[in-house]
Amino acid sequence: MLPRQRVLRMPSPRHSVLFSTASRRTSICSVRASIRQGQHIAPRLQGFSKDSFPPSLSPFSTHAALGKQQKGSGFFDAIEPLTEEEKKANQENKDKEAAEEKEQKDVEKAKSSSSDAKSKEGGQGTSESPENKGSAAGSAASGSSGEGSGGDGGKRGRKPGDKALAKPVVPEIYPQVMAIPIAKRPLFPGFYKAITIKDPNVAAAITEMIKRGQPYVGAFLFKDENADDDVIRSADEVHDVGVFAQITSAFPMNGQGGEGTSLTAILYPHRRIRLSELIPPGGADAASKATPTEPVPEPIPKATDESTQKGDVVASFEESAVVPPPKLDFTPKPYEPTSFLKKYPVSLVNVENLTEEPYDPKSQVIRAVTNEIVNVFKEVASMNSLFRDQISTFSMSQSTGNVMSEPAKLADFAAAVSAGEPNELQEVLSSLNVEDRMHKALLVLKKEHVNAQLQSKITKDVENKITKRQREYWLTEQMKGIKRELGLESDGKDKLVEKFKEKADKLAMPEAVRKVFDDELNKLAHLEPAASEFNVTRNYLDWLTQIPWGLRSAENFGIQNAMTVLDEDHYGLKDVKDRILEFIAVGKLRGTVEGKILCFVGPPGVGKTSIGKSIARALNRQYYRFSVGGLADVAEIKGHRRTYVGALPGRVIQALKKCKTENPLILIDEIDKIGRGYQGDPSSALLELLDPEQNSSFLDHYLDVPVDLSRVLFVCTANMTDTIPRPLLDRMEVIRLSGYVADEKMAIAERYLAPQAQELAGLKGVDVELTKDAIEELIKSYCREAGVRNLKKQIEKVYRKSALKIVQELGEDVLPESEALTDEGKAAKEESEKEEKKASEEPASANTEASEKETTEVPRVALKVPENVHVTIDKDNLKDYVGPPVFTSDRLYDVTPPGVTMGLAWTQLGGAAMYVEAILQSALKPASRPSLEITGNLKTVMKESSAIAYSFTKSWMANNFPKNDFFDQAKIHVHVPEGAVQKDGPSAGITMATSLLSLALEKPIDPTVAMTGELTLTGKVLRIGGLREKTVAARRAGCKTVVFPKDNESDWLELPENIKEGIEGKPVSWYSEVFELIFPDLDREKANQSRAAAIESNKEKKEKEEDGKSGDESD
Repeated sequence: MLPRQRVLRMPSPRHSVLFSTASRRTSICSVRASIRQGQHIAPRLQGFSKDSFPPSLSPFSTHAALGKQQKGSGFFDAIEPLTEEEKKANQENKDKEAAEEKEQKDVEKAKSSSSDAKSKEGGQGTSESPENKGSAAGSAASGSSGEGSGGDGGKRGRKPGDKALAKPVVPEIYPQVMAIPIAKRPLFPGFYKAITIKDPNVAAAITEMIKRGQPYVGAFLFKDENADDDVIRSADEVHDVGVFAQITSAFPMNGQGGEGTSLTAILYPHRRIRLSELIPPGGADAASKATPTEPVPEPIPKATDESTQKGDVVASFEESAVVPPPKLDFTPKPYEPTSFLKKYPVSLVNVENLTEEPYDPKSQVIRAVTNEIVNVFKEVASMNSLFRDQISTFSMSQSTGNVMSEPAKLADFAAAVSAGEPNELQEVLSSLNVEDRMHKALLVLKKEHVNAQLQSKITKDVENKITKRQREYWLTEQMKGIKRELGLESDGKDKLVEKFKEKADKLAMPEAVRKVFDDELNKLAHLEPAASEFNVTRNYLDWLTQIPWGLRSAENFGIQNAMTVLDEDHYGLKDVKDRILEFIAVGKLRGTVEGKILCFVGPPGVGKTSIGKSIARALNRQYYRFSVGGLADVAEIKGHRRTYVGALPGRVIQALKKCKTENPLILIDEIDKIGRGYQGDPSSALLELLDPEQNSSFLDHYLDVPVDLSRVLFVCTANMTDTIPRPLLDRMEVIRLSGYVADEKMAIAERYLAPQAQELAGLKGVDVELTKDAIEELIKSYCREAGVRNLKKQIEKVYRKSALKIVQELGEDVLPESEALTDEGKAAKEESEKEEKKASEEPASANTEASEKETTEVPRVALKVPENVHVTIDKDNLKDYVGPPVFTSDRLYDVTPPGVTMGLAWTQLGGAAMYVEAILQSALKPASRPSLEITGNLKTVMKESSAIAYSFTKSWMANNFPKNDFFDQAKIHVHVPEGAVQKDGPSAGITMATSLLSLALEKPIDPTVAMTGELTLTGKVLRIGGLREKTVAARRAGCKTVVFPKDNESDWLELPENIKEGIEGKPVSWYSEVFELIFPDLDREKANQSRAAAIESNKEKKEKEEDGKSGDESD
């Protein structure tokens, strides 16, 4: 008996790096197990032991070595010597086997292609002739022939009674197999593939096949890529060329070993086959009822306890372990290997083996294509690491020189590892001509090469985008490291801490602020730079050290200097200038000044905002302005909490940071237009800011430390005080700026507006004269508003028209476009023309770059106007520049009829002359009833004033002129012109009463008299506001007398003389005084007559006169 040799123990495919079961019939392992030719891959499986195999695989795994065996061709040629016990066991079994030789031969005929699936612990086997072939389970290695063959499997001891193992062979002819359809890509001989079986019947059939030792199937590719089934219903569903494959391993998907569940099977294709006939499921029902006396292999006895405990999962085919069946009394029927499959609804097919057509190994074409395939493999491997691993594995499985000598295998390998189209791969599988197969495989591999190149290009593009940034980062880090090593630079965080310390040492921080600073600095030193809190703390310390703690600008307390600066920038405004001079005088006496809160109130265009900048220049203080018009967020004043992303301090703290002094001048503009929203009330937040008693410790939400604002000079501006909250208004010192009168506007236009407008129009140094008469006409007929903003616009318009006239008269030849452009301008123009041409050719092209290329700082040279050019704008030709006059007369009425009186009103734009008109709607008759109608867009207060005036005049007439029954019978209509403007206020009381009395007495009023005052029912004249603006409006309207309440006499005395010039003020306390001033020469007897009786008497007189005339004519 030949000595037994140890067979290499195979690892489970589940643990092999060469297997992949991730998807159904799509994953392929490119390991070429050249088993049939006797090559080995056993070196890759060294170090595996039986403990590496999970016991759950044993019912579904079959492992055996197969392939032609050449002596010394394996990787393991050394034979392990048998132990004494094994030699003794062989000698004892020799006699028994000789006696049973005849019976065993009968059994071997019936079981030539299968054996029992139970595994033994040692994986023992006997040597066989070189012609014999074995099956590869997973990555099994075959033993060599003769005594020189052997495996280097496990070295466990064997029991003396163990039987020798016989290796099974893969049948060369297997006419009928179970067919399994494959999706997506076909299988190629020599390359593993994992498939998933979902059909429980197919899974059960595979399980029984493995148990019976007949794990052979046929694998055919679906023609439909989307097909997914485990049974072939029709031969047209699949390609007729497939592979004959062996199931090397199978295990359930759900982890349970019961039949009828889905499982994953590892297929190893051996050869190409062609489908000749399909036996679909259910087509062999009669055959499934075969007699039960059909000889079938007896079940293999269970393994010993020791084998079971050790959990060997390798199912070897042990010929000697089969118990010989008893002799039968009848002649057995021919054995059919697949007869047991007929009871399952699976696909059975009759197949025939396909062999390659003969070819000339020395053919130049084959050699050239082979070399090209190898070259493409090298190129793809250099770009794809997966290909590199697969090619390395394939090369290790081949002997030296076999790649070039076996072009058919190389073509199969190229197709197996390529991700080509299913039809292209199937053509490679169907090609029996080696040269044709290699061309098709090369085509598939070339496509894979193109994909690899594209993938490599994409990868390089992405890497190039990030390489520059990474390179800069590494270089920066290296530079930092070098500087740290040389002591030139400390760590970024340490340097930041040192910088904050240096900045804080230069500041005179209060003790409380210094303590907070030290705590935050210590916190920063212990934080990691990558922490989110690090940036928050750093920003906080940055703000804390940028506030000018203890830093103040050197103020200028020179009175003469302040007067010079203020007069240079503004004309008039005596009240404002006196207040600033007082502020400076106090500072000069004390050596220091405290901050004040001033509020300039006046109409638009009178210089409220600009005066703030002049004050800062006069005091040598830094200037900061921000507007609160429409502001509805408290955080703009008090700052945001540090917990918010992007939090910032309030505008006041930002002003200190920008000005870098503790005593700047902060101008808060449009304080009367501050808003209120869901984010708080900013006007209430200003109470702390603008309170001299509280702003010495102003607390910002962001800084959360007290900041001293007592040295800041706050200047606020407003058009009116009505919308300012009373508590806030009480904290400010209000200085009212009235509108300008004509002589003030004239001075402002000559000194400031005209020179500025001339320079802006490009006429500086040009003889363009705007005469004084023209300016007076502008003020009188075009610009009657309180401020000078509209006057400035009209003067600018005059100079612009003059510039156009000069350029038109000079012509284009004086400065052609070619000479007007500078070198930079010419370059910009050329670039612009290029961009326009490109845009016309390519309309879809972007024009964003043109703005950068077409701009320059000095594109043109200025036109120099000759000295002989003279332009004069006077009163006569002014309308050619600004159009016809807007106001054609000084007053609405040059001669006022009875019932019309001029009143004075205050508006946001200053004062205005307001007329009150009263008429009699119908003739007075004894039977008529009195009524009063009021129009003119009057609001509630003014309507009440008209009702009071109507009642008072009726009472006045009843007391002073009892016989005059005008108001008992008159239907009166009172109207205030400019109905589109809303009017309200009590100051029109004496004006309405005077208008009604003028209508009742039929006495017109002097058109140069204007009046204002609130009237009570008893005739008392009460105080009003805005006397300065009203006086300015009266002078602008050409009035000579102004009647005002006596309580406003102090306001009248404070008015500048230039405003009161030419106007006589008449203070009154009761309406009787007004009556005496308005109607000095009234005929009281005539006024005390009944208007209705007088009308009747006049009517009778007229009738008598007419009758007398008619009688004379008849005579």
